[in-house]
Amino acid sequence: MAFFNYSTMQMTAKIVYYGPGLCGKTTNLQFIYGHTADGSRGEMVSLETQTDRTLFFDLLPMEVGTVAGFKTRVQLYTVPGQVFYNTTRKLVLKGVDGVVFVADSQAPMINANVESLNNLEENLAELGLTLESLPLVLQYNKRDLPDIALVNDLERALNRGDWQSYEASALTGEGVFETLRGISRLTLIALRKQLEATPGGHASVPAAQPSPPEDLAREEIMVPASDEPSPSWRAGAAALLEPELGTQRHRRDYLLRLPAPEFRRLRRISVAVHLEDETDTVIREARSVRLDVEDPDNLAEVLIQLNLALRPDG
Repeated sequence: MAFFNYSTMQMTAKIVYYGPGLCGKTTNLQFIYGHTADGSRGEMVSLETQTDRTLFFDLLPMEVGTVAGFKTRVQLYTVPGQVFYNTTRKLVLKGVDGVVFVADSQAPMINANVESLNNLEENLAELGLTLESLPLVLQYNKRDLPDIALVNDLERALNRGDWQSYEASALTGEGVFETLRGISRLTLIALRKQLEATPGGHASVPAAQPSPPEDLAREEIMVPASDEPSPSWRAGAAALLEPELGTQRHRRDYLLRLPAPEFRRLRRISVAVHLEDETDTVIREARSVRLDVEDPDNLAEVLIQLNLALRPDG
């Protein structure tokens, strides 16, 4: 379940890379980490054994933009592939919002892939979840190796939910960001629907939940450093959700609703607009609009609305 922090208007989603041992889960995260801009990403945490197999998890925090007024971060986890670490797999799956199932494309590994997918289903069931209830994509990794299974054979063995699938080689990076964009888009769409389905457009959050760590709260939006042509991650959630929203809209409205605990303490609202170029330099700005709030106790709702007029394509 995503964590919503209303005091900072931040939302954190958890995406877990799952699959059999040595299928390339950690290599995916290492490639992502190595091809995002220095100084604009969270630290990658890995706990490994002497054989370089993941012992507990890998963690890579990334920011992807704004959804329903929330600054959105995804945290990427892996699970250990070895069967004797199954208890750890369950712990890492707790609170999951989206899953990437990484399959080893080598022909002798088909049975191991099927067993791992079945194990994922069993562990989710213990958490009260199903494969059908979660955003999930398949990645057929190691497509650069000899003696690999045909994609059609992998689809017949694994793709029982008509899930999106991606061919990949995590070592070279082929398909890595495509997989990440695919699961991020599905996860953000699911979270947006979750927000829209709750009263007032907000998800319920247990009061006892802690805030995200301070070091994560200062992260910048991730931008791939690779020279390979790919959609800019600085476009964030809007780019990921664009296929869902359609391409014919030339006006877009955003609403930010402040929750009651926040606007009951409200004394003043200040709004400023800054336009920045690709180097983050402010090229145009509007002065702040300030509105003093004389009696916040009588407020029923606070809305901040942004209207964008978009040029037609072409």
